[in-house]
Amino acid sequence: MPTTESPHPRWIGVPVRAFGIMFLFTLLSFAVALLLSILGTIVYSQVEHVAPNLQYAYRHIAFPFAVAAGVVVMLVVEVKNYRLRKALDAIERNS
Repeated sequence: MPTTESPHPRWIGVPVRAFGIMFLFTLLSFAVALLLSILGTIVYSQVEHVAPNLQYAYRHIAFPFAVAAGVVVMLVVEVKNYRLRKALDAIERNS
């Protein structure tokens, strides 16, 4: 007996995909933000002739930036997918 798949995504797939994209983008943005904040901290410490505080770069710059970027990307991707599904459903109904 052949199985037919629904053209609509399952409800469980939507949050899994959203959190997967958010997690991957959060890791990527954390890595980039940490690299840039460490470089900025080192440059600042050389200019001001003080010891570099790399803990500050990790806790107060890179981590909050990565969390915010991950949430924003998740929202943008989900809004885009929602609008696309809505448009495709409207096209399907009209044809």
